[in-house]
Amino acid sequence: MTDKKNSRAPSSLTRVLQPFQDFIRLESAGGLLLLACTVAALLLANSSLNHYYRAFWQTEISFGIKSAPISKSLLHWTNDGLMSIFFFVVGLEIKRELLIGELASIKRAILPLTAALGGMIIPAAIFYCFTAGTDATAGWGIPMATDIAFSLGVLMLLGSRIPHQLKIFLAAFAIVDDLGAVLVIALFYGTQIHWFFLAAAGLIFLVLLSANWRGILRPSVYLILGVLLWAVLLESGIHGTIAGVLLAVAVPSRSRIDMGDFIQRIQSLLERFKLEKSEVHLKVLNQQQQSVVQTIEISCHSVETPLQRFEHKFHPWVTFAIMPLFAFANAGVVFDSDWKSVLNTPIALGIIFGLVIGKQVGITLFSWLAVRFRLAILPTGVSWKHIYGISWLGGIGFTMSLFIANLAFSNELSLDISKTAVLAASFMAGSVGALYLFFISDRRTTANAAADRKE
Repeated sequence: MTDKKNSRAPSSLTRVLQPFQDFIRLESAGGLLLLACTVAALLLANSSLNHYYRAFWQTEISFGIKSAPISKSLLHWTNDGLMSIFFFVVGLEIKRELLIGELASIKRAILPLTAALGGMIIPAAIFYCFTAGTDATAGWGIPMATDIAFSLGVLMLLGSRIPHQLKIFLAAFAIVDDLGAVLVIALFYGTQIHWFFLAAAGLIFLVLLSANWRGILRPSVYLILGVLLWAVLLESGIHGTIAGVLLAVAVPSRSRIDMGDFIQRIQSLLERFKLEKSEVHLKVLNQQQQSVVQTIEISCHSVETPLQRFEHKFHPWVTFAIMPLFAFANAGVVFDSDWKSVLNTPIALGIIFGLVIGKQVGITLFSWLAVRFRLAILPTGVSWKHIYGISWLGGIGFTMSLFIANLAFSNELSLDISKTAVLAASFMAGSVGALYLFFISDRRTTANAAADRKE
């Protein structure tokens, strides 16, 4: 009996963790593409093709009706438009984690929550110390962010040497970190507020929430209202990308049919399918079997919540298209021959020390305090050396850091300095973190993982 129970346990655990494992694999694979696009942008920006690279992203494109078109450069459409979809997916991930994931219970959420909090407060404070008394203080939000795709990509390179719970911890605190960055952008990086458009955005958001409350589950309703919300917020003075997060909040997280009804329906349909005789030698379904299969397909579609359906549909596009395109558009920094003096500016020092030093101090210290005061416990198989190594990977800011830099600085020189510093700090933090985790990881982890796979 004991053996049977034990044999069932791993399969049950696998089913529970499968969505999170899929998320980690997708993000880590996207990290490699993100790196490739970053390198391509840097090579183009520092070559004879720099003029064409810049001119391409400054191409004006107009959308909307003739009487009131919205005209922006291709760079702005990428940062203000496509990144709204990125924020939509981030919002869906946060909502999913709060409902059924690592953040669903206080006990499990407290460690990544405190780690993310420390990883935001300390870097922002360090940046402020370097830039106090100057206009550059506006960039205090830049070193607060952790790039999920890059950090998970680095961690996945270490393979089975790293405990799976450590990967979950990194993803969880990076998601909380994203939530913090979203709040910072919404509250501190807007322009002059236009109250008419802000009130219109509030009204649209209320309509979205009402549609959810009334049980409207048709995705097209939320997409149309979401695009309208984005357009209105774009004119309100609050960054349009916040529309993506607000839309994610309003998207329903319940399915059209009850889980119990779904199981009974599928079982009944499968029994009908078995009773039908098909032309086996032709490997073709007869009309009755085809009808059963179509009904099963409709039932499966109905049991999946709009939240899950949206995330499943948009996540690959964000990971393999939008984020790489954003990196290609924004990482093209021209390296000055006097790069040492560039990195010696208050902005660069604030970002580098914030991401490289502030992240490791903030994440490790706040995690230790949470455990010390018995608010949380370390995940199984994870040591304080692991937490410290992860705190280095938390210093990979990249996507969100570059995004906040675009909002913080309109001056091209300050923006180039901040981008250069983000790239330098992210490379440094990622390299040291990967090497540290490689050398401190117990080789038995690899052996145990291999044994588990054989069993």
